Amino acid sequence: MSQLDKLWGGRFQEPTDKFVEAFTASVSFDQRLYRHDIQGSVAHARMLQSVGVLTEAECLSIVKGLQEILAEIEAGSFEWRQDLEDVHMNIESRLTSRIGDAGKRLHTGRSRNDQVATDIRLYLRDAVDRLMLQLRQLMEGLINLAELEADTIMPGFTHLQTAQPITLGHHLLAWFEMLMRDLERFIDLRRRINRMPLGAAALAGTSYPIDRALTASLLGFEAVCENSLDAVSDRDFAIEFAAASSLVMMHLSRFSEELVLWSSAQFGFVDLPDRFCTGSSIMPQKKNPDVPELVRGKTGRVYGHLMSLLTLMKSQPLAYNKDNQEDKEPIFDTIDTLAGCLRAFADMIPHLKPQRQRMRQAALQGYATATDLADYLVRKNIPFRDAHEIVGKAVRYGVDQGWDLSVMSLDQLRQFSPVIEQDVFEVLTLEGSVALRKHRGGTAPERVRQAVKEARDRLRGI
Repeated sequence: MSQLDKLWGGRFQEPTDKFVEAFTASVSFDQRLYRHDIQGSVAHARMLQSVGVLTEAECLSIVKGLQEILAEIEAGSFEWRQDLEDVHMNIESRLTSRIGDAGKRLHTGRSRNDQVATDIRLYLRDAVDRLMLQLRQLMEGLINLAELEADTIMPGFTHLQTAQPITLGHHLLAWFEMLMRDLERFIDLRRRINRMPLGAAALAGTSYPIDRALTASLLGFEAVCENSLDAVSDRDFAIEFAAASSLVMMHLSRFSEELVLWSSAQFGFVDLPDRFCTGSSIMPQKKNPDVPELVRGKTGRVYGHLMSLLTLMKSQPLAYNKDNQEDKEPIFDTIDTLAGCLRAFADMIPHLKPQRQRMRQAALQGYATATDLADYLVRKNIPFRDAHEIVGKAVRYGVDQGWDLSVMSLDQLRQFSPVIEQDVFEVLTLEGSVALRKHRGGTAPERVRQAVKEARDRLRGI
């Protein structure tokens, strides 16, 4: 294509340098916007007809031509040309070659600046909807597993040291709460994605009698971007998406870290399905938790995309700048990475095999019921700080003797406080410890079952 053949070549006297042509082209990656570019163009054409800029025949020809181009692309017969720079000009050039002058009229009242901003919002809106479905699938899996494991006792940790006994169902519902916040963020940011830039044209709007409300309605936007300068240059919605995605990945990475630990021989809390693991080329006994490890690793990739977008926008003057071409690849890869990680977890979580006896044995180590003994003493009218010291001495004795609190005799316990009576053993058992925590947000099995029911209701209602 000569310079004069380019859709913007009227004022140029020499052709674009071949390297510059390749360096500035985006069609290699932005072609994935084709469906949304055509969707936006169809709505724009119908709006132009409604205000009298296009005739009915021209509009019908444009819409039919665009639908045929969509079929070509999806059939794999469309030729993407680097010399046409981007998805928009490739489609517009093909439209003009198919239908003639009517194709040249399609761009009336718009610019590639508001066109690409609209395409990205349409694309990202659909992506967020898909990601929210995947989030829901994973959350449902967690709820179902939590219900099954409401009575399964395991150690709860702080500083990765045994702290207090909890139930596995309670632990899984903690993961659920993280994802619920993520889902809420996606619902909220979708509102800001779902605002239409079309009508801003290059930066100042257009002199044509456009009907932005009609175009927005045709495209399913909730509102229009109110300022033309901001409409074409804003990428806050992309940054917000990357930030929300980074939080999801952070949560998945935390889940991954626990699954890696729990599936190790040293913990042995869960068995991961074979299909989510790989072996070693040299050590035949190995079963490596590759899926959680890879999700943990991919988290840094999404964080990087967030920083890339923030850096991209930090020094841009109004309005549109070519820098913004660099927004697409971080967005696309964030979508792809998050979708893959969510799918992996949604498929894996329902098939986890908790090793209940191993978890119980681990909860018996590390004096997990020490806090329960302190609370018992407080109920006997001993100030908490004194109770804390008493139990600390009892634990020290247990460490020296190699005994857990629950296996000490009443006489051994009473040497630390005379108020201790036979009923102390009701709180020193694992079951007794978790059963006492039946308040809202607690780990008691009955509370976990109620929390499961509430979690299902909340998920249905959001």
